[in-house]
Amino acid sequence: MPQWKELLIEVEKIESKYDSSLRNPVSNSEIIKMKQTIQKKLGNIIIPESYIEFLKNVNGLDFNGLVIYGVDETLLDNEVDEEVQGFIETNEIWYENDWQKQYIFFGDSDTAWYCYDLNEGVYVELDKPSGTLIKSFDSFDSMVSDALEASLL
Repeated sequence: MPQWKELLIEVEKIESKYDSSLRNPVSNSEIIKMKQTIQKKLGNIIIPESYIEFLKNVNGLDFNGLVIYGVDETLLDNEVDEEVQGFIETNEIWYENDWQKQYIFFGDSDTAWYCYDLNEGVYVELDKPSGTLIKSFDSFDSMVSDALEASLL
């Protein structure tokens, strides 16, 4: 089991103290719509299975300054109460700067972006807004686990 699943349990315990909860998981049909829309709007980007696995546990996350992007609200089968920062719409915003097009953005915090570097083939934490490399990761799982650990401190 990826470490982020255990960390999500910790996040959920904290959220429940404040009468809040994690977002619902996404359905297979929502994942299919997301993949099709990514191809239309962002090009030939393949999202990793581990990110899809994350979405099947929770549709994005907004906790203690850390945001992991979810399936865009327009692609969801049902309306949601809480605003979801969508993967597609957020990447479209970041792509307004040409230098950022080498990354697939999965999330951000007050001080960092969590991305996949298309040129280097590695997951990275970048300083926000300079884009300076802070840390590299070998997988989406390890990047999200590291981000969650930092948000739980």
